[in-house]
Amino acid sequence: MAAAVNGEKPLPPSSVFDLDYSSTSVQLQLIGLGFGFYTLIFLLSHFLSVLLSQTYRCLSAKEKVFWCLAATRAFFGLQSSGAGLRALMEDGPLFSDKVRGQTGWSWFTVLTACGFFTFENVALHSSNLVFRSFDVPLAVHHAFALAGFSGTALCGDMGHFLAVITLLLEMSTPFTCISWMLLKAGWSRTLLWRVNQWLMIHTFHCRMVLTYYMWWVSWSNWSELYVHTPLPQLLIFFIGLALLTLIINPLWTHKKTMQLLNPVDWNFSNKPAPENGPAGGKAHRS
Repeated sequence: MAAAVNGEKPLPPSSVFDLDYSSTSVQLQLIGLGFGFYTLIFLLSHFLSVLLSQTYRCLSAKEKVFWCLAATRAFFGLQSSGAGLRALMEDGPLFSDKVRGQTGWSWFTVLTACGFFTFENVALHSSNLVFRSFDVPLAVHHAFALAGFSGTALCGDMGHFLAVITLLLEMSTPFTCISWMLLKAGWSRTLLWRVNQWLMIHTFHCRMVLTYYMWWVSWSNWSELYVHTPLPQLLIFFIGLALLTLIINPLWTHKKTMQLLNPVDWNFSNKPAPENGPAGGKAHRS
């Protein structure tokens, strides 16, 4: 934020990236903004799907929640991919100082991501209560994401490069969303679904390469990382990165590849894909 000169009042910020991010009030407002924005996307997904999609109207209540969450995650995936690519490709403060570099846009990204992951945790546990279920791997995944980004926001001196690069892992979520929606609509035997599946599998391979890059960055900057990053935050980051590298990415890549060969909705008891899309002659208007 512009400072006062010769006793004059400080100039208002010219953009949201020029806010005073050291202010707790500003941080909480942006976290709230992220939470509210993605809650709105979730609700809009529901209302638009009710109006426009016969497929959606035929789903069970639990599948409808999953549909709207998939759409919300896809939107977040687009935002995250843009931010991650900018951090990776822009010759700026983040890339030049991978341990302590910060910018206004990286603060905005981290804080709104905190809002999204807060929304994700609220939605997950609310759904678990309503439908009397509990997905342990998903709960652990969401808990790590929220803890990691909240810790980055709380530790004001930490750099944002690794945090924003982590968001690039969301590159697969738009394709995952499209894949599941087309599968539920009965389009799993179409060229459109297969092309999307191929692209999704490719992004999962890119995710694996990205995690190896994050290990390399961490190793190359270990002495500074150890000094300038609180121990709890280091533990959260490296445990999460190890789970992604060794378990989550390989498992999801395998599942998505198998799904290409045998379209199955493994989110809901491995239900076979319906075949009433264009290939079966009874296409839903989805």
